[in-house]
Amino acid sequence: MKALGIEQIVSAPRSSWQNAFAERVIGTLRWECTDHIIPLNEEHLLRTLLEYVEYYNGSRTHQSLEGNSPDRREVEFDGDVLATPVLGGLHYRYSRAAA
Repeated sequence: MKALGIEQIVSAPRSSWQNAFAERVIGTLRWECTDHIIPLNEEHLLRTLLEYVEYYNGSRTHQSLEGNSPDRREVEFDGDVLATPVLGGLHYRYSRAAA
């Protein structure tokens, strides 16, 4: 890292506000997922978080990607709009039925 001229900045323990990226991830997970469920156990929480990450990267639109998702998909022009529930209906994935 030193050869590249990158200086390491160490944040204080338990100070997530000093790391904007970590704070954003934690906030998004809380606002859009864990604030709306009651995890039954660790396995249930992990399964829910994995399902949310799959939704977040595969279906959720991102302004920085011009309304696309990180896992790009083809634009669907024809067919009826289908709403597929994700996380038990907490979020929905919208697509079009094949005509």
